[in-house]
Amino acid sequence: MYEHPLWSVEFPIDPDICYLNHAAVAPWPRRASEAVCAFALENNTQGARDYPRWSRLELTLRGQLQTLLNAPSKTDIALVKNTSEALSFVAAGLDWQPGDEVLTSDEEFPSNRIPWEALAAQGVKLVTVNLKGPDPEGSLIAAMNERTRLLTISSVQYASGIRLDLRRLGLACRSRETLFCVDAIQSLGALPFDVQALDCDFAMADGHKWLLGPEGLGVFYCRREVRDQLKLTQYGWHMVEDMGNYDRLDWQPANSARRFEAGSPNTLAQHALSASLQLLLDTGMENVWTALQERVSYLVDALGSRPKIAILSPVDADRRSGIVTFAVEGVDQRHLFESLRHQGVVCAQRGGGIRWSPHFYTTQDALDRALACLDHAIGDLGN
Repeated sequence: MYEHPLWSVEFPIDPDICYLNHAAVAPWPRRASEAVCAFALENNTQGARDYPRWSRLELTLRGQLQTLLNAPSKTDIALVKNTSEALSFVAAGLDWQPGDEVLTSDEEFPSNRIPWEALAAQGVKLVTVNLKGPDPEGSLIAAMNERTRLLTISSVQYASGIRLDLRRLGLACRSRETLFCVDAIQSLGALPFDVQALDCDFAMADGHKWLLGPEGLGVFYCRREVRDQLKLTQYGWHMVEDMGNYDRLDWQPANSARRFEAGSPNTLAQHALSASLQLLLDTGMENVWTALQERVSYLVDALGSRPKIAILSPVDADRRSGIVTFAVEGVDQRHLFESLRHQGVVCAQRGGGIRWSPHFYTTQDALDRALACLDHAIGDLGN
């Protein structure tokens, strides 16, 4: 299992911890922590004397996100508080008509369900499709009809970890003139993502999972050709075209995706996220994904060889993500989760089982220790 020497420097994880929770909240790399400390010291000793530097860093961050998403331009990138905010911009911004339908799966995280359910008062119906069959994309496509205004789907489902063929879904949407919205929070930063190749109109992700950044800052990609279809729901000084001209009384929304950024930016989080993204870009997303696949394969093989363990995540390579969810027969999963937590295995309880989510830098030693903790927990709980 490949382990670059730099990774242990960037992630000096407490040796008593096995961190397998990147699908929830990730640790920061050392460079992000150092960037925040330096920014805090700068504020403490200089205040905002060098605010122009902060503005330049914001432009750098937009460029980093443009690269990760392969967006056509920095102007397609909005910096938002979180995935929910970006999804709400789409849900609240489109001009819905009674009878319109939104299509999604029955496995979505509430962030990609509640904004659409909230449209019921406007006569919009949310249609959910089961993904358990042999062809989940085919099931979604088959559910499309002349009333389907938008397909909104997670690139990777948060509980099962199933990875969908977004390119196929994007082609289906484009051929039907259906808008395509991708909640990319469980894939961006874990595997390569290309908004142009996927033909998506909207894509969004928070920074605190696979992107290794802080909570409170995420990205919203909005395709230029559909940007004007979204009416604005928030207004302020930062979203106008002539930003910085505070004496001008007339205004218009920014031509870029900055129109979705109403007020003051989260400069603290920008410093951290920019540092974290540079680590991913320096490593290369293909290399990140290759290393992550090694770790997921190792866990799938190790868990699959143990009796009474059912792997709930897809085992086929083309369906795998960074998530491995499993359950143990005859063991209360809540008690199993608590036992693992007390032994230092940081993970989550999702989808009727235990969800482990390593990242590219996770060491084999950490995986082996987590597996040993699991064996110990099963032994204790099985008695």
